[in-house]
Amino acid sequence: MAFGIKRHELREWKQKIDQGDIAFLTHYWLDDRFPDCKTVTKVGCQDIEKLAEWGKKYGLKKE
Repeated sequence: MAFGIKRHELREWKQKIDQGDIAFLTHYWLDDRFPDCKTVTKVGCQDIEKLAEWGKKYGLKKE
């Protein structure tokens, strides 16, 4: 279950993504499968190659 984010925050995040920026969104998350995790951060960018390059710096795979 996700909660703790306001509609305008979600809209702003999507706008940044549409502008080609790398945008972050962190919100509360409760899931019994991950009892020690209380938040999740989502990263997005319309430019997939830019996002893949960013992720590579942190050991993330393109796929």
